[in-house]
Amino acid sequence: MQNIVSSQAVDNGTVRGLISTLRGRYSFLDAMPIGESVQKREISGIILGGGRERILYAAGFSGQDQLHTLILLRFCEDLCKALERGESIANIKISEALAGRSLVFVPQVNPDGAEIAVHGSGAAGVYARMVRELGGNEPGAWHANVRGVDINYNFNAGWQELQHKLKKSGICSPGAKKWSGQAPESEPETAALIGLCKRAKFRHLIALNSQGKKVYWKYGDKTPTCSRVMAEVMAAAAKYTIANHKESPDHGGLMQWFIEQTGRPGFIVGLESLSLEHFEDIYQEVQEMLLLGALM
Repeated sequence: MQNIVSSQAVDNGTVRGLISTLRGRYSFLDAMPIGESVQKREISGIILGGGRERILYAAGFSGQDQLHTLILLRFCEDLCKALERGESIANIKISEALAGRSLVFVPQVNPDGAEIAVHGSGAAGVYARMVRELGGNEPGAWHANVRGVDINYNFNAGWQELQHKLKKSGICSPGAKKWSGQAPESEPETAALIGLCKRAKFRHLIALNSQGKKVYWKYGDKTPTCSRVMAEVMAAAAKYTIANHKESPDHGGLMQWFIEQTGRPGFIVGLESLSLEHFEDIYQEVQEMLLLGALM
């Protein structure tokens, strides 16, 4: 059977279309509206399973994270295929492995940013002039949402330290990337994820949100003691490395907020590349890692 999810540019319409097609093929897959972007584009979620142990997978924080979005959608598709056929992935029987678990996928956190990355500043509506002047028409340049706020820096985690760092770097206004916004959680995309986390009470989360073949697991004093071992297991499956104990991601991200607020494990997985032409190879590289992330 031909895969539904393949290498392609993924604007918001494409993501919603892929989710709709997956649900049409696999009746046990549920959709879940997470929220809306600044431009009222839907931030879509997919739920696989009905168990009490809930795990969140999120991607597409940046306009350039199309590969991350596709990886999550293909992973969801392969799990559905294995469940329907009673098959295994990486020698793990999926029907048994997912018993008692619910996997929630949010493949495109920043749909407005994805639209700009795919279609240019014309997709930004009333913000088109600002986005154009900030480099929104340059290929590979646009990471932020439509208001020039980088969602990776808008969560309320280490906010004051983040502001000090951004000020030293001269980042104090809307831009293609790295501006945190005027206040934590100012953006509807950020608020949507926070609301989801508070409602669902996830056991842990995995964010595809970087490069470098590395798994980040530590943030501050509330990082659970089990997080390092979990990161080591995931990293080993893909021949990735884990961040050392002194190596924390920047403040202001979802993983950082989640660990600080809940004291439960959170991880950032940095892929080898952002290039869509490497989709199949990178997916095969991380498939087992993502599966093990659901089982621990």
